[in-house]
Amino acid sequence: MRPCQAGADPRFFVAFRWLIWLPVAIVSFTGVVSAEEPAPGGPAKRDLASAQPKAAQHSDPMCELQTRSSEGKVPVYGHWGVDASKYSSWTDHSNRLVPVYTFGLTLSDWRERGSVYADADRLKVLDRSADESSVNPTAMYYDQVDVYQLQQAAIDAGYSNIILILFDGMDWQTSRAAAIYKTGRIAYESGRGTGLAFQDDRRTQTDFGLLGTSAAAEDATTDVDAQRVISVSEKMHFGYDVRLGGRTPWDEHNGSGYFIGADLSRPHTVTDSAASATTLCSGIKTYNGAINVALDGSQVVPIARQLQRDQDFMVGVVTSVPVSHATSAAAYANNVSRKDYQDLSRDLIGLASASHRNDPLPGVDVLLGGGWGEHEDEDEKQGMNFAQGNPYLHEDDLHAADLQNGGNYRVVQRTPGKSGRKLLRQAAQAAADNQERLLGFFGTKGGHLPYATADGGYDPTTDVNGAEQYTDADVTENPTLADMTEAALLVLEQSIDGFWLMIEAGDVDWANHANNLDNSIGAVLSGEAAFVKVMDWVDENNAWDHTAVIVTADHGHYLVLDRPEAIAAAGRGERE
Repeated sequence: MRPCQAGADPRFFVAFRWLIWLPVAIVSFTGVVSAEEPAPGGPAKRDLASAQPKAAQHSDPMCELQTRSSEGKVPVYGHWGVDASKYSSWTDHSNRLVPVYTFGLTLSDWRERGSVYADADRLKVLDRSADESSVNPTAMYYDQVDVYQLQQAAIDAGYSNIILILFDGMDWQTSRAAAIYKTGRIAYESGRGTGLAFQDDRRTQTDFGLLGTSAAAEDATTDVDAQRVISVSEKMHFGYDVRLGGRTPWDEHNGSGYFIGADLSRPHTVTDSAASATTLCSGIKTYNGAINVALDGSQVVPIARQLQRDQDFMVGVVTSVPVSHATSAAAYANNVSRKDYQDLSRDLIGLASASHRNDPLPGVDVLLGGGWGEHEDEDEKQGMNFAQGNPYLHEDDLHAADLQNGGNYRVVQRTPGKSGRKLLRQAAQAAADNQERLLGFFGTKGGHLPYATADGGYDPTTDVNGAEQYTDADVTENPTLADMTEAALLVLEQSIDGFWLMIEAGDVDWANHANNLDNSIGAVLSGEAAFVKVMDWVDENNAWDHTAVIVTADHGHYLVLDRPEAIAAAGRGERE
């Protein structure tokens, strides 16, 4: 266990200093806010002491709350799961509605058309297993398939830059916890929220809504070598029952087993990241574990590849977790199993794979993420062609992709003694100058970037999985998600025809799986920094007339905030 003394990396705070005075607004969860509309109530001013790097303070109260919860196994700030008496009774996903924020476009078409959950016929088209329990004539929530359709509509309307920012595992409760900590106050009980950049930014028209995330099936039996779906589980099916889940996240029924698939009267599938990312990127409902593969085993083409093929768009994928994990893979690849990491990475960088043996995909133009330094001797889940070595992006494939070896990418990777930020920036500039593709491979133990905790330091405390520890090299030799976002945009802005970019804050999900709110808040704030980079880039390039930015999550978890005031106090630097 770490001693919970703050030691923030000062680079984390540079991106947020301006946010302290950002005007904010609390809006209806169905309302549109224009760039010119004044925020009611004036600016939300965070206590200056809590806005300073915690290194200048003497303790880390959020770390202390997390440590007390984890070691004492009792709720201190809240609990995870259905049992309110236990700090942790659930470490997996939930069927909660998740937030979606848009910038440069609104959700007015969604409202005019009405929710798919309000129309039994449309629900059946979305998924044949949908039944009347999911029909809600007054539904004001939508579905992740609508995000796919929103991207298509933006392209049809002439947008040439589509940026999808996914906070993996960030439900409304998770973002609220981060906002409470960041501002040091409980500023909202419902709606869009305030305190985080993607809640408060009003430099362009913006909107907010809620999404259902349920998958078509809990799992499937597959053959990764033959890339075949053998059978699909019928134990659970797609749906969302408002009577059991609630109309909104702030009106949900805490303690219900429904959200975790434990209510057998309504066995609605709790999604995984593969199925949900497939819905977001390809517009279909499928089984958990599928990467752009339908229930019948057929491959579907995600929107990024459609745009690359039909309109010569450049494609970028950025993630804080391994490059071939489910969410980032679903941006571009096909596979019957999310666990076939090496083949997924081959799709991403245009090499022959189990899914595309004879006609490899073109590959993305920018791929930046984690997985560096990992090694596995065997992995039966990856099939007969698994190669001993890095399980996420094999060394031979990295070598083949390198321009120096006749490949298509300028490759940059974690290098001992070198600043990851500087190496990446230099490589991105060279790639941009020479019209090259860019492949960046980084990470620490476990394949992800180092976890930034709530105070901006890189010193996680204990959780249900223990506690990770990082060396100074782990921090300095890796870029941040914001650094990778900036590098990706530097390369992609060279495109004449436009680009599609996914940015994944994947460590939110990893933190929530571990029931570690200190890490979770830090991950949300790391993703927020990447969001700010995107918004600043659009401003600097005067690109709002043809750029759509969509911020959402692929699924929720099951954090229940029992004592938000404790999180607010921690955000102010106050110990209990």
